[in-house]
Amino acid sequence: MKRIVPLLGGVRGGSGFMRRHIIGYDSRLKEYAKFLRRNATLAEVLLWKELKGRRLGYDFDRQRPIGRYIVDLYSKDLQLAIEIDGQSHNDKVESDAERQKELESTGVRFLRFWDHDVKTDIASVVARIRQWIEENTTHP
Repeated sequence: MKRIVPLLGGVRGGSGFMRRHIIGYDSRLKEYAKFLRRNATLAEVLLWKELKGRRLGYDFDRQRPIGRYIVDLYSKDLQLAIEIDGQSHNDKVESDAERQKELESTGVRFLRFWDHDVKTDIASVVARIRQWIEENTTHP
């Protein structure tokens, strides 16, 4: 399911172009992902406004299918999934952990934020994402 392709016009690493892991997904999730994008939560909309258009230097997708799952926000270049957890996640702690573990086995890394934090302190959330990028990427 996983393949590696060179980035075209992509991010340069120390020895040329970085390679990007392309992770396949269940095609049946495509329509549901579109539905989720059209029906985003307030927290998802707020964080998307901060990340879209490569505002942090990397491209992010909303409601991105990966494997058997859909993550809230995803950067292919960083292999970073950002999840916004709200009240609906209170009853899904075990399934969320299992889902995250499965996706991490493919190389996906996670940042999780509470819905309330995104809505009340978006600046701190964006600062944490920026910090993660600085700590986990190399600069030419």
